[in-house]
Amino acid sequence: MEATGTKQESEALSALPYSDRTYHAMAETFRALADPTRTRIVHLLSMGESSVNHLAERLDVTASAVSHQLRMLRQMGLVRFRRDGQAALYSLDDPHVAILFQEALEHVSDYLQEGRKRREWL
Repeated sequence: MEATGTKQESEALSALPYSDRTYHAMAETFRALADPTRTRIVHLLSMGESSVNHLAERLDVTASAVSHQLRMLRQMGLVRFRRDGQAALYSLDDPHVAILFQEALEHVSDYLQEGRKRREWL
């Protein structure tokens, strides 16, 4: 039977410090942010809390579409809401979400600015 990797690769994989559940949750987080509309919503919410109607107006989409995306983001624990009278105001669940967005934005900005030169390390 052929080995699928070197002993060093096998040891590196077995030394991963987190559970499969953690890695799956991370992948789900990235999947939630993989949609451009959801990414735009996260960007707007990183600037402060907002209502569905305000987000819809800023994104030039329907309130229904924003509500659908917010529901997904809430299910993933990235967004939360609070009631202010009859209005529902949405915000990022915690500072980590804004940091994750900012890091991804900086990565993409650097990549786009430098072009394909940086592709070697991907």
